[in-house]
Amino acid sequence: MASVASLVEGMLRGETLALARLITLVEREGPEAAEALRLCAPYGGKGYRIGFTGPPGSGKSTLVDAMTARLRQGGKEGAPRVGIVAVDPSSPFTGGALLGDRIRMEQHYADPGVFIRSMGTRGGHGGLPDVTQRVATLLEASGKEYVLLETVGVGQTELDVMEVADTVVVVLVPEAGDMIQTMKAGLMEIADVFVVNKADREGAERLAKEIEGSLRLGHPREGNWMAPVVLAQARTGAGVAEVAAAVAAHRGAMEESGELERRRSKRRTSQFLKTVEQRMSRSLHELIASDGELQAMVERIQRGETDPYSAALQVLGDTSVLRRWIARLEE
Repeated sequence: MASVASLVEGMLRGETLALARLITLVEREGPEAAEALRLCAPYGGKGYRIGFTGPPGSGKSTLVDAMTARLRQGGKEGAPRVGIVAVDPSSPFTGGALLGDRIRMEQHYADPGVFIRSMGTRGGHGGLPDVTQRVATLLEASGKEYVLLETVGVGQTELDVMEVADTVVVVLVPEAGDMIQTMKAGLMEIADVFVVNKADREGAERLAKEIEGSLRLGHPREGNWMAPVVLAQARTGAGVAEVAAAVAAHRGAMEESGELERRRSKRRTSQFLKTVEQRMSRSLHELIASDGELQAMVERIQRGETDPYSAALQVLGDTSVLRRWIARLEE
């Protein structure tokens, strides 16, 4: 197989296969993933990330498809290049994606300015797998001016998209009117733009007014941004121009206020901390599985003989355990 450096060089020349292979390396993690991200870092961070989230069946895939077509302007020369990360539910048996959003976006296959990657949730509970940040970085490094991120559609728990996207688009349907009260603690508070999709159905305008009313009772987002509510029919293209305009307005407001750079800075810090936490947690589990002393402690905890909190502090205060933990991290 080609070296990581040669794959990065190929990606920078516009080779789609090289980009696909690099994404696979990053998904598998390990030393090659770290090298790929290190080499791509100088070229990343230049794209604009738009996250699409909302309940299942709200038409997120159709809206992403329509937005891509609008951004690409029929493949005209000079049109922005687009990367898409479409997250599907993972199979509980294989870990792979089930729905195959790439099939639903078939019209873009022949367009060299569009790259589509379907991914499984891989155990993530916030609508996006943890690797999404890193895949988005590769897409930006490959020259994609826009990266569109579609969450899996698990409902109001899809908050991870806020840590990945520059603009979060929450997609709802008229039937979601009864959900507004329960959604206030979730999707309602992370939206930069609301889209009431399938607006030809009864109740669309009523839902839009309910959302606007809820927003007036709340607090403006960063930079005094008040999320607009757009009525759309993504399948026919109606309202897609208005959605694109709302995203552009949000981008402009964030750039003017400095919030865009603050949000990206916070995102980079969060990614660093999360990666450290994940690696430390994984190595601790591996250590417990092979360390008789720690296994015995876990068994005492399970029997109720030891308080979990006190046991954790005891482990963290035991330098011999910490040395074994560090050794595991270095492997």
